Amino acid sequence: MQDPSSPSTPSSPWLVLHSRRSSLVLEHHGDEAPLWRYWGPRLADAALPATPLRQTRPVSSFAPDQDFPFTVAPSFGSGWFGQSALLAHRDGRHFAQRWATCEAHWLRPTQALRLDLHDPVAQLRLAITLDLDAATDVLSVRSALHNLGTDVLDVQWLAAGTLLLPPQAEAVHSYAGQHLQEFLAQRDLLGRSLWRRESRRGRTSHDCHPSAVVTLPGTDHQHGVAYGAHLAWSGNHQQSIEWLHDGLYQWQLGEWLAPGEGRLAPGAVLQTPELLAACADDGLDGLSARFHTTLRGRMTWPGGAMRPRPVHLNTWEALYFDHKLDDLKALADAAAAVGVERYVLDDGWFHGRHHDRAALGDWWPDAGKYPQGLASLVDHVHGLGMGFGLWFEPEMVNPDSDLYRAHPDWALHVDGLPRVTARNQLVLDIARPEVSDYLFEKIDAVLRSVRVDYIKWDHNRDLIAAGRDGQPVYRAQALAAWALMDRVRQAHPEVEIESCSGGGGRIDFGVLRHTHRVWTSDCIDALSRVDIQRGFLQFFPPEIMGAHVGTAPAHTTGRSQSMAFRAAVALPGHLGVELDVRQLDDAARQTLAGWISLYKQWRHRLHQGRVWRGDAGDGVVWQAHGDAAADELLLLVYRLQPSTRRAAPTLPLPMLARNADYQVVQVSPPGEERTHELWATDPLHEALRTGDGVRMAGGWLVAAGLPAPRMQAESAWMLHLRRVHRQPGAAAA
Repeated sequence: MQDPSSPSTPSSPWLVLHSRRSSLVLEHHGDEAPLWRYWGPRLADAALPATPLRQTRPVSSFAPDQDFPFTVAPSFGSGWFGQSALLAHRDGRHFAQRWATCEAHWLRPTQALRLDLHDPVAQLRLAITLDLDAATDVLSVRSALHNLGTDVLDVQWLAAGTLLLPPQAEAVHSYAGQHLQEFLAQRDLLGRSLWRRESRRGRTSHDCHPSAVVTLPGTDHQHGVAYGAHLAWSGNHQQSIEWLHDGLYQWQLGEWLAPGEGRLAPGAVLQTPELLAACADDGLDGLSARFHTTLRGRMTWPGGAMRPRPVHLNTWEALYFDHKLDDLKALADAAAAVGVERYVLDDGWFHGRHHDRAALGDWWPDAGKYPQGLASLVDHVHGLGMGFGLWFEPEMVNPDSDLYRAHPDWALHVDGLPRVTARNQLVLDIARPEVSDYLFEKIDAVLRSVRVDYIKWDHNRDLIAAGRDGQPVYRAQALAAWALMDRVRQAHPEVEIESCSGGGGRIDFGVLRHTHRVWTSDCIDALSRVDIQRGFLQFFPPEIMGAHVGTAPAHTTGRSQSMAFRAAVALPGHLGVELDVRQLDDAARQTLAGWISLYKQWRHRLHQGRVWRGDAGDGVVWQAHGDAAADELLLLVYRLQPSTRRAAPTLPLPMLARNADYQVVQVSPPGEERTHELWATDPLHEALRTGDGVRMAGGWLVAAGLPAPRMQAESAWMLHLRRVHRQPGAAAA
């Protein structure tokens, strides 16, 4: 065995990476980029190709006399006619690249590998790192392009990674949307047409998430093979899937570079964002589990570990800009009385901020609203036993602000072009040290004046002409935002940060290296939230998913749902409240308090294990949260539409053990016997609601399913399933 602590050069032409349930095989010859041979479910250790690829492929008609198979870094102008991993030139020269040599170095045998590719003509070196985590089955890929020449290299495109997909790949599932409608699931059949998604908005974006899932025929939530990939990047991005003439597909993901943004000076290096990818042989939920585990292992928490996610109250939809100290304190009193654990003061607290047309950039308390600063409110909140959070939007500035009047040049712009506002604001050039320093000093001063343990960090517009001195700085802006977050965290290590961007506009594994929670969507309509949150959970775990109980009617849609349904939809995420608790009647207040109590009882189960999802048809969907073995789980069933059947559907639960029994009991908030409205009752559902519930055979629940009750539209039903020891000869229901 080679020493994993030092890089080593493989002696075999086969470069094989193995994890617990997946494998990757490359063919390495040293005089070209390694050839892709396999990526998929785990191979046996000795399962390797019998012969090199070219010995199995006769040259086809009307083709180059030399075969150019698919590699980890396909290049333009070398005989490859598909999508290239690199597009670059030197003032129009060296537009074609050919990797003449490749050195492969094991960083950890069968786990992590670095490939150093050299083009002596174009004077380039491309270093590709592939790291397949043994425990999570998630592959991390990064590429770094080195300019070894004596003049500037213009890079148009550099893939973070190029992945192989099998000929059986059938469909690609991606996420589109817009503000208030994030994570809208899209399904496109794969064929000979190129599939491509691009975002040029300067952030992760609402409408084009940098991730996708590719499925083989027969794949569903719990069965079949699925491939997933996500670009851990908060800026412009691009991905494409292309059919190849040997029936394979190639999948590329990377940063979309604005014209002129990829200019590499002699000796400079262009480092791509990280690409995370996984192959799962246990369906879409198995794929989710791999990404959830990976993200959980990467996040850094105050104190070294995640504490139970505290119940929030966010003031935005309760008060908007109307900040009166007595009202804010009364709202805090009402919030504490129903069990809220953290009070977050949203937009409207700082100098001159009375509406969304002014004051962004002037980060000190408004003297009219807070004559003695924030201390009176903060002390009151802490006295109630709650933590305190504060809203900032550091990257933005209003033209009507003291900051902009003093430093109009600090806003991103291109000379000669109009400065286009969005939400009445421009974008600060935070990659300039003096701008970043100003923002840090203002934020730091507030955090030192009062005890703040949470920041809601917002970003409420797309980047348009993101320039400085005529040059694009989209990439620099994303990196500078992360750096400013880190600077604040280093100065205030007890502070958690939420990534918000008009809701879900900046949610990615990159920003989550620097933050602890995301605001999933500005839409808190519970019916809309079901689909938004189910899409979110494909890549991101529930404990970072901001999910609030909003008012009725919802401010963004005008629709109304019951308090129980709103709370049941928010329950699995990081629960919060975004309404004026003072205005609730006694019954609604008691209902909300009951759901908050239920969340506190179950958050350890909701936020520590696996998530399974299902669609029972007839307007019924479900999700379950439990330990990895599904020995104990909480099942949440949502009826979204009125039933079109006389009998309710059954819910097959394929994650359960077939040879085990489960004790099944309905879960309700304290004081409520039902979490749904029944049109009719029956002995089974009455038994589930009372006492210890009903003992059921796991094999039956897997194959035939759990009968759902008759439920009204926009209602929820919850069950606790616990695996029990089966006595010899005992029979379950």
